[in-house]
Amino acid sequence: MRMLNRLVSNRSGNFGVLTALLMVPIIGAGGLAIDFTHALSLRTQLQAAADAAAVGAVAQKSAAMTQAQAMTGDGAIAQGKSDAQDIFRAQLSGELLDLPVNVQVNVAKTGGVLTSSVTFNARVSTTFMQVLGQTSMPISGAATARYETPSYMDFYMLLDNTPSMGVGATASDIATMKTATAAGHDGGKDKSCAFACHIVSTSGVEDKNSYYNVARNNGVTIRIDVVAAAVKALMQKAQDTETVASQFRVAAYTFGKTAQDAKLYKVADLSDNLKGVGSATTGIELMSIPYQNYNSDQQTSFDTALKGISAEISGTVGQGTSNADRQKIVFFVADGVGDSYKPVGCTSPKGASSGRCIEPIDTTNCTTLKNRGVKIAVLYTPYLPLPENSFYTTWVAPFAASIPTRMQECATPGLYFAVSPTDGIADAMKALFLKIVSTPRITS
Repeated sequence: MRMLNRLVSNRSGNFGVLTALLMVPIIGAGGLAIDFTHALSLRTQLQAAADAAAVGAVAQKSAAMTQAQAMTGDGAIAQGKSDAQDIFRAQLSGELLDLPVNVQVNVAKTGGVLTSSVTFNARVSTTFMQVLGQTSMPISGAATARYETPSYMDFYMLLDNTPSMGVGATASDIATMKTATAAGHDGGKDKSCAFACHIVSTSGVEDKNSYYNVARNNGVTIRIDVVAAAVKALMQKAQDTETVASQFRVAAYTFGKTAQDAKLYKVADLSDNLKGVGSATTGIELMSIPYQNYNSDQQTSFDTALKGISAEISGTVGQGTSNADRQKIVFFVADGVGDSYKPVGCTSPKGASSGRCIEPIDTTNCTTLKNRGVKIAVLYTPYLPLPENSFYTTWVAPFAASIPTRMQECATPGLYFAVSPTDGIADAMKALFLKIVSTPRITS
């Protein structure tokens, strides 16, 4: 007992004893740091692989994107899952090639959004921590990526080419026309006329009484010329704006080629060949009229044109989320004044005269289209006030203030643009187009 007491009371050897006792946890702590750093390095590499897999699975040129473009609804994308796993494995090298890694991938389309998620977990063998009985360490991670698919759109260009679109395109053009027609024709009729619509000859013979030919002979640009050029320029803008092939398709129509057959006239079939549609705009011309006051000048029926364009838009109207689910847009360019035979339902405050209805656009058929899910973009080219013109003062002036209001009612909210003849119709058309394609898509 005396010797034991001496040993306990002697402090000179405590450091060595404590060091011996702490050696195991010290080695374990150092081993923990080394093993943890090793595991963290492997996890960082696996996380980079997961990031690459998540992004690559929904890239613009990926197989998942191709499959999504063909889908009419939502759902999982099997090809995307397979691709993500392949991308993940392709990123591994060195020690990771022999490490058992559990990888879970989900790729799905919801609305117009592709989402991919990649999760991984594995166990990394330890070295020093085995002293403490820890033979492995768990590591795990996750990565997600989202890609909003481009909006796929079909544009149906509905272009008013009726007589009122024969007005001079600018104030200078109007002045030139008035000067050129100061003497009138056939005994002094229609003196100082700003319109090139009296008369558009269809015989191919130069008609001195044709104000259309007067305009051409005097270098006057009329409004339909500007609209045609604007459509052609828009096709180039659409090509430049596309982010994927066949994102936009376009068809072009007018209200009729001739007054004798005043019905929807197809200038260009619906096509993703935008350059070809642009070339077809050479077919956009003012509606021809065989003689003055033909059919009592009843050549502008918005009702007929809108019903006709509705018939052209066949099938289900989509949301634009894929090539198989295309949004439909009517791109409507007009001055908003109808002139047609409509004995019943004429909305003019003066009513119909012997069945002839001169009215601001009746929006009934616009509503029918919109109820189908079709968007209507309206480019309003105002009907020019001509105070010295008796037709204008008698029939148009009474409702002139309501024309832009009606045109805006026809349009889908936010897709209305008014442009005067002195403004750039081409620029306005491009601006309205860009507004359409940049509008956020509503998804479920």
